[in-house]
Amino acid sequence: MFIQTEATPNPATLKFLPGREVMGEGAVADFPSAETAGRSPLARALFEIPEVSRVFFGADFISVTKREGDWKHLKPAILGTVMEHFTRGLPLLEGASDEVEESYSEDDAEVVAQIKELIETRVRPAVAQDGGDIIFKGFDGRSGVVSLHMQGSCAGCPSSTMTLRNGIENMLRHYVPEVTAVEAV
Repeated sequence: MFIQTEATPNPATLKFLPGREVMGEGAVADFPSAETAGRSPLARALFEIPEVSRVFFGADFISVTKREGDWKHLKPAILGTVMEHFTRGLPLLEGASDEVEESYSEDDAEVVAQIKELIETRVRPAVAQDGGDIIFKGFDGRSGVVSLHMQGSCAGCPSSTMTLRNGIENMLRHYVPEVTAVEAV
């Protein structure tokens, strides 16, 4: 098994590509701390490495965020853990998954469908290339504010605010006139 690595815009996060499906198309799992990794044997194993602070699974990649230290010392331990997990054939996740809670008025269902379509087709693929994901959380039809949750390398990335404001907000406002702003939750 050959695992490639890619840098992300977040210097504290590195993307690991095992050359096989991780979560599958459209599915993600975010573990912002060791306490949240209970249902994933691989996430639990990665959090046993003291410098690991966040683990994120995408369609065909794993993003790992470090607390401190140099990647050249941390990378071999992560590569070994990922390789051992996949060669042993262990499950990625155990048990039921958490449902994503969304909030919006039924009156805004058509606008929300447009927003979700744009996020799914234009935003998520670009963000996944950087080792992260963006999840729709809600829309307030009165104020026009879209709430999004950033995961993986996007969570805590120094450029995430710029991505939200200059990229996602401008695009949504262009295609969906009801949108006035985007906020991270």
